[in-house]
Order: sequence, then structure tokens, then C-alpha cells
Amino acid sequence: MTSILIAAAVLGVLGLVCGLLLTVANKVFEVPSNPQRDAVRACLPGANCGGCGFAGCDALADAIVDNKAPISACPVGGQAVADQIAEIMGVEDLPDQVRNIATVVCQGSSERCRNKFPYHGIQDCVAAATINNGNRSCKYACLGLGTCVRVCQFDAIHIDPYTGIAKVDPDKCQSCGACVNACPKGVLSLQPETVPVRLLCRAAEEGFLVSDNCKIGCIGCEHCANACKFGAITMVNHLPVFDMSKCVGCMMCAEECPTGAIWGDFDNRQIAEIDRDLCIGCTICKRNCKFDAISGVLKQVHEVNEACTGCGECAKKCPKKAITMHVRKHVRDANAKVGTTLKDYAVPKAE
Repeated sequence: MTSILIAAAVLGVLGLVCGLLLTVANKVFEVPSNPQRDAVRACLPGANCGGCGFAGCDALADAIVDNKAPISACPVGGQAVADQIAEIMGVEDLPDQVRNIATVVCQGSSERCRNKFPYHGIQDCVAAATINNGNRSCKYACLGLGTCVRVCQFDAIHIDPYTGIAKVDPDKCQSCGACVNACPKGVLSLQPETVPVRLLCRAAEEGFLVSDNCKIGCIGCEHCANACKFGAITMVNHLPVFDMSKCVGCMMCAEECPTGAIWGDFDNRQIAEIDRDLCIGCTICKRNCKFDAISGVLKQVHEVNEACTGCGECAKKCPKKAITMHVRKHVRDANAKVGTTLKDYAVPKAE
């Protein structure tokens, strides 16, 4: 019994001594905390997604304080977190961030894009892509096996049961880019949330090859480039490239696309409205309209007709600020069936 008590006492004394030594070492080798760094870290969401390009939120906080990363580097926190960090860092006039969302650049559902062969292997896009670029007839198509779904920690992406391709919930997407990096086909990309048009095809091939493989792929016909009156579209490798600094949101490219490969935000398409009390009939709006959508004679109130595409050029040119832009309630095309809404009109044409 005595030996047990002695052993317990010895262990207790050793524990006490070790504790005292660790306390002294902690004080001697303590690294002073940076209050600014701690404040920045407290602002970050703690997702540790790596979307900023650093190994987690701690590393990003260090980089921001050391001026090795921009204040707006956190894609998950967005503008709200950037504003908080800017206040901590003493930065004024921080420019507004453009929120990006993951975008599926493919509409090749099983009905539109045939399968080359039945695939019964591992239900993973990376594994399937190693076999002849996957089982889809278009080598650029979404394989729909859910690799992107599994890497998304925000539950923002799922495989649509009707189309069999990935679908992103923009309200849940945090712009971390994990799905973009995981996709072996390059089908996903981070794009600005608010743009009037998007190309939803990556098939950089001759038109006849694309049409053989997919009913809704871009065939490089250049109808979109020819329809654009603002020089915002150029053709590169059989695909249209949009210069958003020139795009005015008329959406004529989407309207003229014969396959529906270009998506247009028709739900928010605008129409010009002229204030009859302010209009002096100067004809400047009429002369600057590229779509013959304004009629009227000199010194008379002008009118906007259904040919208006909502480009807004007339509103920019009006010297009396008599023109305002509003979201229209129905489609612009006078030949469209009665009662068609913009949402209906945005459905791809080719099926």
C-alpha cells in the first residue's frame, strides 16, 4: 500500500513540475498576437473552402494583413465581408464586387445529346472521362455522374433528374470554385451572376460535327455576331466570345441563335418608355435607335414600338432625360403567340 502511495506522489510531483515547465515555456516562447490579423480572421466565414487560393481562412487572414492578398479575396463572404475587412484595414472607397456563380456551360441532356455507349462503371465523372472521353457523343458534354455535387460543401449543385446534367442553385453558390476545379470536362465555370446573355456550349468544332452530336450545341453559324449591332461578339474557334464592355443587353444574339445555345435573360428584358411631358421631339432618340423601334416627327412626341430590344441607347442620348427603361411584361417579338411570357420565350428553341 505504501509503495502505491509513493508512486502516486511521485507521478503527481512530476506532473506538477512538467506543468510548471510548460507554463514557463509558453510565456518564454509566446508569439505576440496581431490584433489586426485576429480581427480580419473573425470576419472570414470559416468555410476553409480554398476558393481564395489560400489554405483556409487563417492563411487568408495572414495574407490580407501582409498585403499579399486583396481585401475582397474571400468569394464566400462576398461584399459584406470585404466591407468589414476594409474598415479594419483602413481602406476607403472599396469598389463593389461582382458576384460570380458557378455556371454549367452545357445543355446536352440525354434527349439532346446521345450516348456513345452504356456506362456501368464507377459513378464518378473523373473515372468515366478516362474511357474514351466519357460516354456522351459530345466530348465537351456534362457526364452527369455527380463529381461536382460531392465536392460542393454548400449543397449548391445537384444532378437534374430530368436532364441528367448538373444544375446550380445560384442562391446557395458561394463562388468557391471547388466544382469548377473538380469537373474533368471543364463544363463548369465561374461567371458574373448578372449578365444578359451567356453561351451555354463549349463545343469548339465545325458546325456539322456539333449538330451530329447535340441538338442544342453552338454550330458556329455566326448569326449571333451578325445580329449584334454593337460589335460585342467575335467568333473564336467556332464559338462566339462576348465583350461585356460593349454588350448593351439587347439579347438579339440569343433571339437569333437557331439552336438555343445562347441563353438570354428575357425575364428582365427592358423596353424604353418616353415621358410625353418631357419629350420635345428632337428626333435624337429616333436617329440613334439601331432597331427602328422609335417613330415620330420633328417637334412631336415620339413613340416606342414593339421592335424595342431594351438596349437603352435612346435613354443615354436623350438630352431631356425623357426616356426611362422598364422591364417589359411580354416578349418583344410581335409574331410570338399571344400570352407568351418572357420566361416561356427563354426556353431553348431546339428540341
